[in-house]
Parts: sequence; C-alpha cells; structure tokens
Amino acid sequence: MTVAQLRARRAAAQGLHPAAGGPPEAIVGRLLAVQAQDLRAARLALRARAPDAFRAEDVDAALRDGGPLVVAWLMRSTLHLVRREDHAWLLALTAPTQEAGTRRRLGQLGVSPDAAERAVAIVERALADEGPLPRAALADRMAAKGIPTEGQATPHLIALAARRVGAVLVVADGDEPAFALSRERAPRRMDRDAALAELARRWLTAHGPATDADLAAWAGLPLRDARAGLAAISRELREEDRDLVDLADRDEPPRGRAPARLLPAFDPYLLGWRDRGFAVPRDHAHDVHPGGGILRAVATDGGRVVGTWTARRRGGRLAVAVSPFARLSARAARALERDAADVARFEGLEPA
Repeated sequence: MTVAQLRARRAAAQGLHPAAGGPPEAIVGRLLAVQAQDLRAARLALRARAPDAFRAEDVDAALRDGGPLVVAWLMRSTLHLVRREDHAWLLALTAPTQEAGTRRRLGQLGVSPDAAERAVAIVERALADEGPLPRAALADRMAAKGIPTEGQATPHLIALAARRVGAVLVVADGDEPAFALSRERAPRRMDRDAALAELARRWLTAHGPATDADLAAWAGLPLRDARAGLAAISRELREEDRDLVDLADRDEPPRGRAPARLLPAFDPYLLGWRDRGFAVPRDHAHDVHPGGGILRAVATDGGRVVGTWTARRRGGRLAVAVSPFARLSARAARALERDAADVARFEGLEPA
C-alpha cells in the first residue's frame, strides 16, 4: 500500500472524503471520541466533516444537560467529546489506568489521599443537589471544606471525582461549560472483554487501516489490551501490509482527491495514529506539532497537510489566514477560501 493510498483510505474513514454529513451526534458516533480540551476546536472538527450542515449552536444544543453529547475525561486522561450512550463503557475501560497517575499528581500538589476522597464526596453532593455547576463553583465548595484548590489541584480533583461518580461536562445556562452527573437512563455497560472488542471495532471504523500500537496509543491503554480487542473481532478484519488491519466490509475510498479542508487544532485526523507522516510532510512536522502538547490547526488538500491556519474574530466577521508550506494551486486556494467562508457561517459570523 502506498502512502497516497493509505492517506486516501484514512481520510475516507474519518468522514472527510466524502463528507460524513449528519447531525453532530452522528459524526461523534462515527469517530467514537473527539479530543475536546478546546471545545471550540472540537466543534470545528465536526464542521469539517459536515460542511453547510449545522452551526456551532447546534453542537452546543446537543451538549445541553440531558442531550446526546457529553465531554468527559476518557482516553489518555484528556477531555473527549463522546455520545452520552458511549460514556459509561468508555469510562469503565479507561478510568482504572488513569487514577494512579491522578493520585500521584495530587500528592505532588499537596493534596492528601483523605482530602482527595473528601473532594470526591463534595463534588458528587454538589452536583446532585445543585448541578450543573461550573468549575469555579466546585472549587469554592471544596475550598470551603479546607481542601487545597490552588493551581492545578482543582482540575485534577474534579477529574478524579468525574471518573469516580461519572460526572460529565455539558453546556449550561449562558452557554458556559458546567459539570453535571451523567443522566443516562440505562447506561450502556459491558464486561471488559466486550468493551475492548467494541473499542477496537468503533475505533477502526474511523481510523482503519491501522495497527494495534496505534489503537493502544490513541486509547491510552496497554498494548495487550489493544491486541485483545482486535483479536476479539478478528473475523471482522482483513490484514493489510505493514502490520495494518482494517474492517473487512470497508467500502473502497472514492476516486479522486479529498477536497481541501480547514481542520482545527487537535483534529482527529492527526490524533488517531502514532505516526502522522502519512498526512504531514516530514520537513513540516514541527510546524504542525511544535511540542508542549500543541497540535495546530491545519489546511489539507487531498488529505495531505499543506499549511496551518489561524482565525481572527472582530466585529461580527471572521478573518482566516492560511500559512501554506508551499505555493497552493489555484484550485486548492479557491477550495480553502470556500471552506473559510463555511467556518464563518458555522460560527454565526460573516467572512472577512
């Protein structure tokens, strides 16, 4: 398989060619999870897979308390946007590998194990009695009980509590993020073996062809778990070259190149595999991933990253500036200009 073929197949799996379409929850369901420590970027990741289909406010509507989408600490101890119905089994699968690290970090921040346990109880009671509540309100309630909340202590305490009691981030009054107890009427639970199989199947849907190491890195799970999940669905897979596997019933990617697209920071297209070399030119890897946990917004053409981009909002208008790695073709430039106009439409602004 050539790099171009791999790029085409992964762009198609990601819903970029053709565009996945559908409401926000359908796109999230296909991707399984969208990294969401930057919620604006997560919204834009959905837009890139359904141009002209909906607006940012529609994503927020799906994130209302009781809606079909939630944000939670899941894979790699990072906030992810997922369907509410997938939250419980993903949490059960990923939380055990993360709690030790959270407790160790809390100790470094001067939070004792007893204080951490009291914080969990405080958060659970506050959300049950008053939720949804923003982070600042939860910090105030913990501080009032003598629990250290300075610096990074608050986010680590809330993350610990969220994993323990199943709390999620939603959009509350004033369109601000707030924490709430999960309101799943019948949480989708499954034993660990079944959950690993579901993880492998759902992840490959949006990331195949890929390797077991790719799955382990994306999920933040041991390699043995990734292999167990793939082994459980082995009859549904086909082996490719270079240790790649894919779903056997996958349709062939469409002919022609994937359209030029503006992808946001932390887009799933650049986060699903250990090696981004299929999409990012080696000599521009640092431009895209400069370090420090940063993954910049990128412009793609044919699934290949051709530059980075930024946006400036002023006076009801959105100005998008693309910094190409080389001169763009007229076709790609026009396509990116159209996509920039769609970014403005998505955010309720006029293009500038």
